[in-house]
Amino acid sequence: MVYMHVPGREKLPLMARERHAPERLRIGHSMPRRATRERHHPSTWLRTAWVLMLMQSLGACIDHERLGDAGEMRDPPPVAVVTAAATVRPLAIEIEAVGTARANESVEVTSKASNVVTAIRFKEGDTVRRGAVLVEMDNAEALASVAEAEAPLADSRSQFERSRELFTAQALSRAQLDQLEASLKANQARLAAAKAQLADTVIRAAFDGRTGFRHVSVGSFVSPGTAITTLDDTSVIKLDFTVPETYLFVLQPGLPVKAAAAGLPGRVFTGRVSHLDSRVDPVTRSLAVRAELPNPDGVLRPGMFMTVTLQGEAAPALIVPEAAIVPEQGRFFVFVVDDGIVERRAVQIGTRRPGEVEIVAGLDEHERVIVEGTQNVRHGMRVREHASAT
Repeated sequence: MVYMHVPGREKLPLMARERHAPERLRIGHSMPRRATRERHHPSTWLRTAWVLMLMQSLGACIDHERLGDAGEMRDPPPVAVVTAAATVRPLAIEIEAVGTARANESVEVTSKASNVVTAIRFKEGDTVRRGAVLVEMDNAEALASVAEAEAPLADSRSQFERSRELFTAQALSRAQLDQLEASLKANQARLAAAKAQLADTVIRAAFDGRTGFRHVSVGSFVSPGTAITTLDDTSVIKLDFTVPETYLFVLQPGLPVKAAAAGLPGRVFTGRVSHLDSRVDPVTRSLAVRAELPNPDGVLRPGMFMTVTLQGEAAPALIVPEAAIVPEQGRFFVFVVDDGIVERRAVQIGTRRPGEVEIVAGLDEHERVIVEGTQNVRHGMRVREHASAT
């Protein structure tokens, strides 16, 4: 048994010591003094200090590897880019527009009077000459009117001839002769009107052209304005389109044009500007232009939708590849390479063509600009350039 000596008391067993110990020792609010000293032993602080010193030394070694002999950061390797030289070449202003094809001459064949169709002398799609008979209508009434007008005319003519002889012999007055002459002219006019009505029963082609679909049949009753067929002269196609007023200085009669239609792939039709409208549309600020395209084979049809390209006179212009232009907030920049150093420079562009851009200001001829790798460079960087293949 273990005994414990308490001053003023006799030795007690350990169990008795626990009963007589202060209350704070029994509930664990105090720890033995020896354990507290062991927790804050000086060797623990020494180990922590050595770890910190080791980490600082390791960081210093890494920084030393990144620093050069002079203690400065080493320059990154040059960035590989592809460059092209700005060149001066002839550049013509090109205007693109869309227009509608129209026939050189086009009419809708109709009748001037109400009548019945008795014969149709054309086939749909025929090419006819001027004056060719297209439709014949009932002419019985017109023939009767002609015969009715011819009889009084013959009588008036004979009376007038006899009256002139009498007037020469002074057997007839001037007033009587003038009355007979007026009657003769009236009968001549009646006959002319009857013949005109007879001519209206035959409808003829007004010009050389191609007929369209017919809308009547033999026996049909037609009224004035009833469409019988169409007639189009497509030997020359008129192409109407509009151009913005900003290109007014380029437009002039005789300017060459090229046109194409989606329905005729691979075909390009050439012609010239024939007329310019006398007014600019105040709403669209555009000018109506008409060009004429020869159509000897008749493949172009009225109403076709066509794209038009006009080309003005060529003038020298400074050209760079389109890939060299870097747009930013409404402005345009290029990266110029001089002796391996990049310079970011603002430029003013002009006419654009597929793959090419005109430089109006900000660049000189023969200066080299980056066309591949613009996203990887900055102003003042060193680059390794390769010439463009184009």
